[in-house]
Amino acid sequence: MAGADKFGNVYFVRLPQDVSDEIEEDPTGGKIKWEQGRLNGAPNKVEEIVQFHIGDVVTSLQKASLIPGGGECVLYGTAMGSLGALLPFTSRDDVDFFSHLEMHMRQEHPPLCGRDHMAYRSAYFPVKDVIDGDLCEQFPTLPMDLQRKIADELDRTPGEILKKLEEVRNKII
Repeated sequence: MAGADKFGNVYFVRLPQDVSDEIEEDPTGGKIKWEQGRLNGAPNKVEEIVQFHIGDVVTSLQKASLIPGGGECVLYGTAMGSLGALLPFTSRDDVDFFSHLEMHMRQEHPPLCGRDHMAYRSAYFPVKDVIDGDLCEQFPTLPMDLQRKIADELDRTPGEILKKLEEVRNKII
């Protein structure tokens, strides 16, 4: 399930696998089970998959594909009019590349207000399993010598990094 709260956080949660197994094995389909959890809590809790602070109240979430035959993503709209997309990565190489790029961008391109980028994205809950595309998209705005330095640390050229950013952008639009 994808959701957003009034504090500007977007999250993805799912039921644990053992809950599905219990319901499948139960001949009543889990309808008669009225068990209580510890301290009168819920017997089944969801697992957090993703936590991310957008910074504005999310008013709309929609799973969609913007191009015919393209991959699906979760689009969101905010109260202030911003639009964004959450796109799942399909390969581990992309995850490694973009997480390293994000790490270098966080160090080399600090925010104007001086606040720690990680602290902002983790305003209410620690950011979990999300790569900040907004931060990675700021790579072309860096001076060329800084782009080369980051690219060398990633064993790529600045052109390859720009091409990789464009590929991900084209998956959405």
